[in-house]
Amino acid sequence: MSVTVVKGLHPQERVEEFVSRGWWTDETGDGLFRTRVAAHPDRLAIVDPANRQDLVGSAPRRLTWRDLDGEVTHLAARLLELGVTAGDVVGVQLPNTAELAEVYLAAWTIGAAVSPLAMQYREHEVVTMASAAGMKVLVTAERFGDRAMAAEAVAAQTRIPSLAAVLAYGAELTAASSVEGAVVVVPQAASDADRRAVEQHRDQHPSDPNRLATICWTSGTESAPKGVMRAHYDWMLFSWCTVDAPRIVEDDVILNTFPIINMAGINGMLLPWLRTGATMVQHHPFDMTTFFAQIAQERVTYTLAPPALLWMLLNNEELLAKIDLSSVTRIGSGSAPLQPAMVHGWQERHGIGIINFFGSNEGICLLSSLEDFPDPDDRAQYFPRYGHHGTSWTGNAAEWTRIKLVDQSTGEEVTEPGRPGELFIGGPQLFAGYVGGARLADLLDDDGMLRTGDIFEIAGDDDQFLKYVDRSKDMVIRGGMNIAPAELEGLVAQHPAVAEVAIIGDPDEMLGERVAAVVALRPDATLTLDELVEFLRGHKIASYKLPERLEVRDALPRNPVGKLLKRELRQEVAR
Repeated sequence: MSVTVVKGLHPQERVEEFVSRGWWTDETGDGLFRTRVAAHPDRLAIVDPANRQDLVGSAPRRLTWRDLDGEVTHLAARLLELGVTAGDVVGVQLPNTAELAEVYLAAWTIGAAVSPLAMQYREHEVVTMASAAGMKVLVTAERFGDRAMAAEAVAAQTRIPSLAAVLAYGAELTAASSVEGAVVVVPQAASDADRRAVEQHRDQHPSDPNRLATICWTSGTESAPKGVMRAHYDWMLFSWCTVDAPRIVEDDVILNTFPIINMAGINGMLLPWLRTGATMVQHHPFDMTTFFAQIAQERVTYTLAPPALLWMLLNNEELLAKIDLSSVTRIGSGSAPLQPAMVHGWQERHGIGIINFFGSNEGICLLSSLEDFPDPDDRAQYFPRYGHHGTSWTGNAAEWTRIKLVDQSTGEEVTEPGRPGELFIGGPQLFAGYVGGARLADLLDDDGMLRTGDIFEIAGDDDQFLKYVDRSKDMVIRGGMNIAPAELEGLVAQHPAVAEVAIIGDPDEMLGERVAAVVALRPDATLTLDELVEFLRGHKIASYKLPERLEVRDALPRNPVGKLLKRELRQEVAR
């Protein structure tokens, strides 16, 4: 019997260093899955979105680990029949159903990588990303709402040189289902022949934690999206961050509100689910009514929610009185600065700890846990300054995360509090490089640390914290003064009329830029520039930070994963 060896993603010297330190192990995503199946085969593993019927046309399903194992093996056998092998890339464009998790597990089982695509993507994005990733097979739904997803993929197939097949996958399909040009596969238990085929393939292609596991796509707010390549080595280590901070255990019921297409969905939910054996309840797209109903019905103990939702809900006693959050013990939030009053309010009034998350596909993972930050005001504003002498932190990340701040003007390392600097980060959690672009080594400085583009300050009574300032490219520079939009956005968001806000630079011949506030208002609310300025003056901020322009819109532009498109706003304002 011959054994196929696929070239590893990380260079050998990096592997040897991190394996010798005990940070990288032989764990793989499919290995975690097999451990869960063996440990508790009849335990509930995954629950479909409550609105699955509207999404894809079939009733929600509830699968045990045994059920999941059967369907994953069956799908892996079908992928093998289509010619997928170790080292190939399987594309997937599915909503957050059980089938999406199954695609990851089936591909990893046979040594293939997964490149997930947002449901909002159309032919242009699918062709661009599938071609760049070299997708061998694209797995999608027959339909999603009123869209014929499989038919769209088939129509685009001729423009994707590497794509050998489109696979329509879903429990709503039947043996008689037909999508012209696509292979139809119905989730079902594996046959003995399926298991033999998969086991034979795995014997010939042994698990390799240095094998490509995923290609996730950046948001593309400033340029074309980039494919972030990750191996099992770095994903397995990275997952400890999002297990440790919320203290997820197998008795938890976790509600997944993020599409499993990037760091939030994969590292925030999918991998902690596999590592702990908790029950994962899927949700898609975000809908407040469905969200609260799932929490009550499934007795959810942990979930993720955006800051704006948590702030709105905290200040809506009438709505809170109608929903049951009694099972929830903690909530992860991030992607935007957290208001201290919001974090404090949830903890003091409802006994729910809000965990502050700051992460990226490339490898940033800063989390402010309840243990490390018992003061909710600190937890809202600060992150651990790993490596600070004399301060110890809970969680595995403290052992292997290296950080420093660098002054963007001078290139000097920032060591004193209150001075903004760009975050550089190092450690075994970093990605391997971009598809068709720079390797990780090409992106590092002389100290082996990755430039993140995120601006932080040192803070705390013993300089033990990091405080987020903003993205470097988003800074507004007014007459030589740097203004952090994130700071202003956090204040403007507290105005009772404001539902969401973006602070951007308004080009000005004399000052370079002035501050412009672009807002969407709550129903029936009104707001003028004078009213907003007066509100901000009440917070006693420097006058040069006050907005000099206000634009009111129905909604702010966001990409398919919910990230605010500031580049688009800046272009519109500059016209």
